[in-house]
Amino acid sequence: MSKFSRVVIYPKDVSAITGKNYRSSWLLLTKIKKHLNKDVHQVVTVQEFCEYMGIGEDALTNLLA
Repeated sequence: MSKFSRVVIYPKDVSAITGKNYRSSWLLLTKIKKHLNKDVHQVVTVQEFCEYMGIGEDALTNLLA
């Protein structure tokens, strides 16, 4: 079971995690959606982001809480 209070990750979150600006973070999420064959209206979950970036979910617990 995930320790996060929410499931969806947003460009602002990605920006805080990676240190990239908002636009680069938005493009990264778009790239992840394309990689996962998601439609434009679908969202990227924290789990999918962690798997794509090779980051453990536990590492993001404090950042997104």
